Amino acid sequence: MNGFHEVRFPLRVALGSSGGPVRRTDIVNLSNGREQRNQRWRDSRRSYDAGSGVRSLADLYAVLEFFEARRGQLYGFRFRDPVDWASCPPGGTVAATDQIIGTGDGVTASFQLVKTYQDAGGGWTRRIVKPVQGTVLVSVDGVAVSGAAYSVDAATGMVNFAAGHVPGSGALIEAGYEFDVPVRFDIDRIDVNLAHFDAGRIPTIPLTEILA
Repeated sequence: MNGFHEVRFPLRVALGSSGGPVRRTDIVNLSNGREQRNQRWRDSRRSYDAGSGVRSLADLYAVLEFFEARRGQLYGFRFRDPVDWASCPPGGTVAATDQIIGTGDGVTASFQLVKTYQDAGGGWTRRIVKPVQGTVLVSVDGVAVSGAAYSVDAATGMVNFAAGHVPGSGALIEAGYEFDVPVRFDIDRIDVNLAHFDAGRIPTIPLTEILA
């Protein structure tokens, strides 16, 4: 991922941010009164406003400092979604069997972390490219494997099995993890007015997801 710093946006501000997934759908109204819906984006793209997480002058300065270090929109960074940040639902405990990430063939040693969102009506699978270092747990056919059997690239979300530990043909590979969202600032300017800030008005600080 070009122009990316492997650092996390201030967590205390991120937890108070607003936003979530965005999709793009074209709706065409037909002459008979019906409509036709067309999906423009294959994947959703997350968008946030970090301004809603700024509660104090210290928070505001932390964001300004972070903004300057990223040089505005130039460099991407990690952001923890306030709701969706783990392989399990909020309040749950990450387990090695949370998400299916592949099926072994006896040869393939690398598998991409993914997270599947589904219900009885359908589903969508999301690539997880920024797992949190040290949180990834892996299982093969429902049995947790030791950390010596695999490594995880925290910058890409690839799980790489070591020689002698490559999953056999038909083996189900699952994983559990915490993760961040790769984002960038969606502005090159932050307007700060302390008089407005003291009166309860906070700046708008838009962030947008970087799709790998």
